[in-house]
Amino acid sequence: MELLLLLAMLTACAAIPQDLSGKMFTFPQETNTAYVRLTTSRQVFSAVTVCFRSFTDLKRDHPLFSLATPSAFNDFLIYKDVNDEINLNARDKYAKFEGQDYKLNTWHSICSTWDSASGLGQMWLDGKPSSRKFISSGSNINGPNIMVLGQEQDSHGGGFDSKQSFVGMMSDVHMWDKVLSPCEIQNYMDDLNFTSGNVLNWGALDFQIIGKVLIEDKQNICLF
Repeated sequence: MELLLLLAMLTACAAIPQDLSGKMFTFPQETNTAYVRLTTSRQVFSAVTVCFRSFTDLKRDHPLFSLATPSAFNDFLIYKDVNDEINLNARDKYAKFEGQDYKLNTWHSICSTWDSASGLGQMWLDGKPSSRKFISSGSNINGPNIMVLGQEQDSHGGGFDSKQSFVGMMSDVHMWDKVLSPCEIQNYMDDLNFTSGNVLNWGALDFQIIGKVLIEDKQNICLF
């Protein structure tokens, strides 16, 4: 009975959203077992904006954000490939965004948007917008979703490949159920006053860590 009570208490604690302000997730090694699962009660999205900050020295392909549903494993995927292109997937379709100044060993601020009505997607890297490109229209993201940092889902909640895993640090993850305006995105990029995500909010994040992922104080460069 005492064990059951303890398990219930631990489960309740794990379900409480955490304020990760000033923190970062550290993914310290190449693996197909370590990731962070992000939780939301929302299941239908007609538009999406996802923003985060990331740091890595990976030259190979790697995922930055993965949302899968039973009907589409790449329902919303942000993926950096070996050709220095950032791919944005929506509803299992994708567009390539080229010419981004994605440097290694540097903190980058990245925002990605998609709208199902127009089908247009756009990437923002460190305050600079990409061209707006058609990806997929006429169909919402719909169904039980699984959102993951650190791995790409080749099945709903699984199908991980260590050679596609993320190694590095991530912070300030937010998600909205709309396309943010350029001014709102710029405020996020500049770390100014912005409205936190109404789907995922770094200041009240509901998540689960699986495998070797650390929560650490975010590293900032000291200026003297």
